[in-house]
Amino acid sequence: MIKDSIATAEDRMQKAMHALRRDFSSVRTGRAAPALLDRVTVEYYGTDTPLNQLAGVSAPEARMLVVQPYDRGSIPAIEKALMRSDLGLTPSNDGQLIRLSIPPLTEERRKQLVKTVHAMVEEAKVSVRNIRRDAVHAIHKLLTDKQISEDDERRGTQQIDDLAKRFTDEAAQIGKDKEREVMEV
Repeated sequence: MIKDSIATAEDRMQKAMHALRRDFSSVRTGRAAPALLDRVTVEYYGTDTPLNQLAGVSAPEARMLVVQPYDRGSIPAIEKALMRSDLGLTPSNDGQLIRLSIPPLTEERRKQLVKTVHAMVEEAKVSVRNIRRDAVHAIHKLLTDKQISEDDERRGTQQIDDLAKRFTDEAAQIGKDKEREVMEV
């Protein structure tokens, strides 16, 4: 019973770390990465559609993204969505492709991105702490239902605490790595 609570908590914490890594893929660094456009949605025939369902995105050069729409009629909608996004990139199209030139980041913009990275890390840590709280509560409920002893509860709670510490440390390390990547010139 305790093992089930611990296993569930560990699985949820791993998902929180996966979500943090996924969120970091949309944080712009100095290099072009197709994942930068993962969160861009395009209003296409009245429906918000993810860009990657309407076009292929590639990075042929270190500072350039190329968006190749599957339907040429969607180019104006894709351009509008890219202008609306918070990426700060200006699209240029030649009737078939949309090119996004990625300028080098200014020092001020890098510092803003680092703040965003810190906020994402803190959000992940809060998520881990909430999962910890739920797991400890589940173990405590087993004690109040007299399904486990107080010693088992203490051991289970300690294991959950160790697990939470491991994952908060992992989130901090992932954040430091991303911060280093953002600050790279």
